[in-house]
Amino acid sequence: MQALLQQAQNMQQQMATAQEELANTEVTGNAGNGLVTATVTGGGELVNLAIDPKIVDPEDVETLQDLVIAAIKDANQKAQSLVEQKLGPLAQGGLGGLLG
Repeated sequence: MQALLQQAQNMQQQMATAQEELANTEVTGNAGNGLVTATVTGGGELVNLAIDPKIVDPEDVETLQDLVIAAIKDANQKAQSLVEQKLGPLAQGGLGGLLG
């Protein structure tokens, strides 16, 4: 039983370390062939948004809005993939891994 508790504690520490690393990792997504880029952390926090001035058209704000949304979605999808890569082995282990 002591070994099981130690194993659970080690897994919890690994999970905390992985989550901290993810929070400090930045992922960039883009839209419009790089005209709009969004950078998010592994935790999903938007930390930067860059818009190429040549895409800014006061008469077509809707296109710019769509590109901004697409860039943020792209960055968030990449961040989610990073989370799954980093935490996947830990999350999949769960109690089944401890008991098996």
